[in-house]
Amino acid sequence: MSAILIPQRGFSRRTLLKAAAAGAALGAMPGLAMAQAHAEAQARRLDPGAKPLLFAHRGASALRPEHTLASYAKAIADGADYVEPDLVMTKDGVLVARHENHLTDTTDVGTRPEFASRRTKKVIDGQAHEGWFVDDFTLGELKTLRAVERLSTIRVANTAYNGQFQIPSFEEIIDFVAAESATRGRVIGIVPELKSSTYFAGVGLPMEDNFVSTLMAHEYSRRAPIEIQSFEVANLKYLRKKLGRPANMRLMQLVLGGPLRPSDVAAAGGSMTFAEMITPAGMRAIATYADVVAPPTRVIIPLGKDERLTAPTSFVSDAHQAGLLVHIWTFRPENVFLAADFRNGADMNARNEAGSVAEIKRYIETGIDGFFSDDSALGRAAIDS
Repeated sequence: MSAILIPQRGFSRRTLLKAAAAGAALGAMPGLAMAQAHAEAQARRLDPGAKPLLFAHRGASALRPEHTLASYAKAIADGADYVEPDLVMTKDGVLVARHENHLTDTTDVGTRPEFASRRTKKVIDGQAHEGWFVDDFTLGELKTLRAVERLSTIRVANTAYNGQFQIPSFEEIIDFVAAESATRGRVIGIVPELKSSTYFAGVGLPMEDNFVSTLMAHEYSRRAPIEIQSFEVANLKYLRKKLGRPANMRLMQLVLGGPLRPSDVAAAGGSMTFAEMITPAGMRAIATYADVVAPPTRVIIPLGKDERLTAPTSFVSDAHQAGLLVHIWTFRPENVFLAADFRNGADMNARNEAGSVAEIKRYIETGIDGFFSDDSALGRAAIDS
């Protein structure tokens, strides 16, 4: 067998459901269900007949404040194959789910006088930010905060949930997904992203060993489908060496389409850009340590000057030839986020469910292996229609 293993196209929803049924709905013999679900992944072959996987982007973030248990619950109820916790590190070394280290836009920290003195400025991944930051709070302090809707002028309905939900730890998310899996009789994957690894290592809070220890400490995450994401490169290479290639785990290299460099590459003075990484040669290099390459949607089908879709690029075929799966991000159901082809006559901030489903279907036709969506019900409708 060659050193580069060719990944299976995906844990198909059908395979997972069959495995769950064989394991008595994860009840009497939960390990058997997961083992059967993962046995087919051992071959790691591309399967053109499989349906694309549905990743719940920050949960059902179009319908609930992101990275809350409520958001993950809604996504699972709506048919997501995987839920996504973006992970950052607290002052006392606990992994929690926030899209970034910056707390200001997704919590009520700005209204808390007891934390007013912690407002500060930081440079994270080369970008300057001002506000409140996760690594200046202990887990206990974070638990006193409540989540709020980030896109409050677009997703106005979500603001009704402001103040209701805590910031969950990674351990709490694993337990929650395990409970949902047992309740619903189907295996639910977890697709964690390690955010700003280089920054956290620089402030004495390295993430990777903590992350692996957390995964290995839980029965569910030792066997459930796990895809580990990062925009950085060195952390994925480290995790590949540390984890090996277990049948239930994949590594996902997140990429952009332009001249920016991964944060760890930039911090080390390297010159490699994302544009170089997504060339055929670059993707062959990615395949030496990762199983999946994950670009934004418009790298697969770009927008023209009229904001309509143009012809697909060769990205999917280039990635498949390199032995990589393609999981793209992110589909959002509001007009403002859709290509002009699919917008309706409503306000730009209005939900456009039909347009979103139609846009997702256009991308599925390119042969992608999975996608992230803010609304799992619409993603499921596009896959199953």
